[in-house]
Amino acid sequence: MKLASRSEMLFSIKSFAAAMLSVYLSMRIGLPRPFWAMMTAYIVSAPFAGPTRSKGIYRAGGTVLGAIAVVFLVPQLSNAPELLSLALALWIGGCLYFSLLDRTPRSYVLMLAGYTAGLIGFPAVGDPGAIFDIALARVEEIVLGMSCATLVHTLVLPQSFAPVLLARLDGAARDAGAWIRDALNPGGDPRSAGERRKLAGDITELRLMSTHLPFDTSHLRWTEKAVNALQERLAQFVPIVSGIEDRLAALRELGADAVSTRWRSLLEDVTALLDTPKDTPLAVQGAALHTRIDALAPESRRELDWTGLLRLNLAARLHMLVDLVLETRLLRQHIDARVHGRLPESVRHLPGVAPSALHQDRGMALLSALAAIVAVLACCAFWILTGWPAGAAAPMMAAVLCCFFAGQDDPAPFIKGFLTYTVYSIPVAALYLLAILPAVHGFGSLVLACAPTFLVLGVLVARPSTFGRAMPFLFGICGALAMVDTHSADIVSFTNGMLAQIMGLAAAALITRMLRSVGAGWTARRLLRAGWQELARLGSGERVTAPREFSARMVDRVGLLTPRLAMAGAHTDLQAADALRDLRVGLNMSMLQSVRAQLGRGEAALTSLMSRLSRRFARLPALDRDEEAGLLAALDNTLRAICQGTVDAAQREALAALTGMRRDLFPQAPAYQPSTLTVYDKETR
Repeated sequence: MKLASRSEMLFSIKSFAAAMLSVYLSMRIGLPRPFWAMMTAYIVSAPFAGPTRSKGIYRAGGTVLGAIAVVFLVPQLSNAPELLSLALALWIGGCLYFSLLDRTPRSYVLMLAGYTAGLIGFPAVGDPGAIFDIALARVEEIVLGMSCATLVHTLVLPQSFAPVLLARLDGAARDAGAWIRDALNPGGDPRSAGERRKLAGDITELRLMSTHLPFDTSHLRWTEKAVNALQERLAQFVPIVSGIEDRLAALRELGADAVSTRWRSLLEDVTALLDTPKDTPLAVQGAALHTRIDALAPESRRELDWTGLLRLNLAARLHMLVDLVLETRLLRQHIDARVHGRLPESVRHLPGVAPSALHQDRGMALLSALAAIVAVLACCAFWILTGWPAGAAAPMMAAVLCCFFAGQDDPAPFIKGFLTYTVYSIPVAALYLLAILPAVHGFGSLVLACAPTFLVLGVLVARPSTFGRAMPFLFGICGALAMVDTHSADIVSFTNGMLAQIMGLAAAALITRMLRSVGAGWTARRLLRAGWQELARLGSGERVTAPREFSARMVDRVGLLTPRLAMAGAHTDLQAADALRDLRVGLNMSMLQSVRAQLGRGEAALTSLMSRLSRRFARLPALDRDEEAGLLAALDNTLRAICQGTVDAAQREALAALTGMRRDLFPQAPAYQPSTLTVYDKETR
């Protein structure tokens, strides 16, 4: 094992100090279970101050909510253990369901409200009259542990979250810039699909990470709006750059003259925009590039052929790309300025896309909740039927583990890993409980006795590679130490408690395997279907989504697909799927919906086309050749109808969107033919 780094040692020392402080204060105050506060301090602790503070606040809120539920339920149903078990199981499952719909750290509130009810309620079944005192004590212990962890990690050499977040932001921006350079270089090698999807995943991860930002100790916490706006611009790069890349490939397929020298010069200058010094004002350069793009774009006349339409689409997307580059650079400058105390007022209130706009899988959330309910009820049934005095620990652990790993495609291996390292912790826990702690007299000797084990475990918890093994090991020891609080530190009670915990973990693993485990390929297909269903709703007009929100959600799905496609292996249907193409089609459909009312005579043709698109995506993955041929003909007829309409910004936007859609859906189709074959293009005048 490699030696601990400075940051790992610092995290371990601070976490141990917070845990011991919480135990000391709990003992001084006279709380019944000081070691619960110790466990909370370790759960809340994170290497950075921002996540520690946010987790502490969310945990406190969830604990209070769970305690309120228990205080209401237990007295009402104490004489009917079966109904009480059902009520607690339904509460745990309901909280888990709603927490899974929010993929930000805020979901911790509802998840904790669920399993905290089990942690408090199941052991209190035998003494329902004292439920209020028990719940109040648990809240006090958990809030105390959270407060100690927050205090220590905030005041003692606090590790700011800002450098990590900014480094990830800049890394994503560099990846986007590298993709732009490859896309705009006619002789360059296109980036692989995996690299493009990885960028989408990084953008989503950044969006979720930034929810900790308001709790950070640095000035960066005041830039949350600017950071979110920058993330949205990065998300918009994905469909725009992939669309430009495809349009340039299509033009090169049409012949050497399709991408002329003037276009190549323009593309080089757009690329050069990325390489300008960091603090250089780019407004003048951007305006000049917009003028050059307009000069090269063909006019939207009825005689426009397929090459002209592709150039029109390319010009429209280049306009968007230049704007995104300028906005991204400006936002990054604003973030740097705020770190030094100077943030323009206009940037403080930028509109953003809420995290709730990201992908939600209600079906999987419901399945996870069902697995948790069944696991808890199975453990409760065994406990009630056998009259096992220590049996309350089984449904408690089943609830905790079903909630902890509900976000995984297959939670069973993670639960089994937790079970394995909990078993490994039993000898150490027994040593502390039965040999070391009985010999401890005074708080100072307790600290000395705990320090060797907990300082080493703290280092392992700080390492991502060992976190999944060290944390259950630490939980096992802390759970055993809590038996001292209940004056049950004997071999019989310890054995019964450990067996009950192992039974709960085993039940969670078994029932999760039966009801909830799915493969990466299954989840990937579900993500694809979710995208297709949204496109079907978009085509029917049932759901008109703002392009930024739609882009954020679809980019999120692309990011979620990336690891699952890699794990799915040789599933040919998945390898043939192109989520980036679906993303581009969806954005084009959103743009068409936004300008539909301004298209005059072309509106009827567009309405018919959108209905066909809705039916197509609702039917996927099945395809009907006759329907596909009809859709292609409808696309061409809509292009002709709009070409004959009034020449204005709405018409150009519609033609660009329809061209991109035709290219994305029918890349191998014969070139579009206008009403006549006369081409009207500024380059050929």
